[in-house]
Amino acid sequence: MNKEIINLKIENLKEFKSHPYKVVDDWDMVALTESIRKSGIINPVVVRPIEGTENYEIISGHRRIFAAKKAGLTDVPAVIYALDKDTAIVAVVDSNFNREHILPSEKAFAYKMRNEALKRQNKDSVQVGLGDQIAMVRASESASQIKRYVRLTKLNKKLLDMVDEGRIAFTPAVELSYLNEIEQTDLLEVIEVLDATPNLSQAMRLKEISQKEGLTPETISEILSEQKANQKERLHIQTEKLRKYFPKSYTLQQMEEEIIKLCERNYRNKQMDAR
Repeated sequence: MNKEIINLKIENLKEFKSHPYKVVDDWDMVALTESIRKSGIINPVVVRPIEGTENYEIISGHRRIFAAKKAGLTDVPAVIYALDKDTAIVAVVDSNFNREHILPSEKAFAYKMRNEALKRQNKDSVQVGLGDQIAMVRASESASQIKRYVRLTKLNKKLLDMVDEGRIAFTPAVELSYLNEIEQTDLLEVIEVLDATPNLSQAMRLKEISQKEGLTPETISEILSEQKANQKERLHIQTEKLRKYFPKSYTLQQMEEEIIKLCERNYRNKQMDAR
């Protein structure tokens, strides 16, 4: 049975507390805003009532609501579900797994929230009963992979930012999550000084030494100073010099891809001019 779609005032819709997904005002948001300005919101947002108020907590649709505000809308189509807190947490997490781009940090905290909620419910699968109104996506990763993502929540914020930016790969990052807070701080300082990040082999060694005898800044520096087997000549450009030309949400990998595209376009133009 389909749930009724009703229009709700945006001012009565509140962000879901501690939801792990970032709403970023990037180029994708510009496109979404323009689409909503022209055609409105096609898929209704999903909300739950906040007890004792006239307000509602957003389950699915944080980006759409953000774009709707930018487009000048005052109300949006919505479907209301009376969910308890833990069921709502599972719904918030799963309803966002169909997004095209999800950062490792978002997945990490999303899986952590979801697992904790399911444990409190004594469930091991998604059982939220939202029917066809919300796209509930079961976790595509294995249980072991989910645990690895949750391990990333043990990284300090700056290291986790490097994972999101593509400076540290996922698998080495999991190994680094076993370092204690002081060791992670020391690792950050060495990374900045040497402008080098650990590969998987180095991360595994750092973890092993940490668990056996503890890491010192000197040991970290010695390991990161080693020339990697596949190390090649690289061009270094300070990120700060490029950031202003890209949306804030862009990772270093996305920036690199855009720069390569521009270089290829410039090369093709020169080739055509030379004919």
